[in-house]
Amino acid sequence: IRDHCVTGVQSVLFRSNCMYGKQTETAIAAVSFLAELWRGPRTRRVSAADIADARGLQRPFVAKLLSALSQAGIVSGSPGPGGGYALAQEPGSIRLRDVWNVFERPEPARECPFGGGRCGVEAKCELHSRIQRVHDAINSLLDDTTFEVFAGDESLEQTPSAAPVRLSSSGSL
Repeated sequence: IRDHCVTGVQSVLFRSNCMYGKQTETAIAAVSFLAELWRGPRTRRVSAADIADARGLQRPFVAKLLSALSQAGIVSGSPGPGGGYALAQEPGSIRLRDVWNVFERPEPARECPFGGGRCGVEAKCELHSRIQRVHDAINSLLDDTTFEVFAGDESLEQTPSAAPVRLSSSGSL
């Protein structure tokens, strides 16, 4: 269980709210910023400091995470003048799960809030199916949502007062 999640007997119930740790949360914020800037081949590169400042994040932490994201092929970095970071591929081909996989480890075991000895021994506990539905919804969110939901829209550059609304990805979220 991540350090920012509740510990103890209730932790399983709250684990769903902790679908990722601080690294993943910050990486998603950084990648979403790069997705907002996406303009295909015309995309401008930005520094780790620019990304951190735009999202209110710690600069050294963002730089470290961008390095890992670059090694994973999610972002590309170029050193020197005119360098910086940009997405390595179009936002629609990068899923939240892709970023999650860089920093998280799957937890295959589904613990019961009642502990061993009640759930799964004879019958499943009263909360089992509800907890499973929450896990399934989180997995669907991570698997079905791409960074296209954050992508810039070139038509909006002509009308600065327009605000993009993108509520769904490839699923019903």
